[in-house]
Amino acid sequence: MRTKAGLLLTAFAFLLASVATGIAQQNPAGGGNAAGRPAQPAGGAQGPGGQGGGRGQQPPPFAMMSTSMADGSFLAVRYTCTAGPAAVSPDLHWTNAPRDTASYVLIVHDMEPRPRKGLDDILHWMVWNIAPSATQIPEAIPSDTQQLPDGSMQTNGNPGQGGNMGYRPPCPPAGPSHHYAFELFALDQKLDVPGPATRADVLKAMDGHILAHAALIAPYHQ
Repeated sequence: MRTKAGLLLTAFAFLLASVATGIAQQNPAGGGNAAGRPAQPAGGAQGPGGQGGGRGQQPPPFAMMSTSMADGSFLAVRYTCTAGPAAVSPDLHWTNAPRDTASYVLIVHDMEPRPRKGLDDILHWMVWNIAPSATQIPEAIPSDTQQLPDGSMQTNGNPGQGGNMGYRPPCPPAGPSHHYAFELFALDQKLDVPGPATRADVLKAMDGHILAHAALIAPYHQ
């Protein structure tokens, strides 16, 4: 009897040791991972979008900002016809331009009116051949000249009206807000268009050369 009991105890002890060994192999110590959580791959990768060495990561987007206004916020009075002769153009600045940018074009327009039920709305300002090294347009750009000091050209769709060839302050009729789009295009070339260019001239020259686009929309009503 004692021999049989000893054999049973020995077998039971061996079974317990085998179970403990299996558990230890399935849950190794160390590595800092919580139970049941897979280990992170080497090289700092953290799943999709976080692969080691930065592969697969998208560059930051081309973006335009302003200290004069925020996207979707009402345009301040000083940038509209309500300010009268004291009205000025707002400042604009941008970041993350494409590496191959050769020039910029700025187009400011009122998105609501549709003269003659056409595709064109109302142009308020257009500046083209802005230098590729530029990162901003300061506030209060002179509006009495077509060519600016940096060599870029400007118009507002009504050149010569009141001597203003630059920024034409928004002046919507009383009623619902109009939405003014400030759109900046990064191009892969300078534009070869005549001095008194129209928006159609500039858009035609831009076609097929746009690397990136950024915009701000500012509503305004009187």
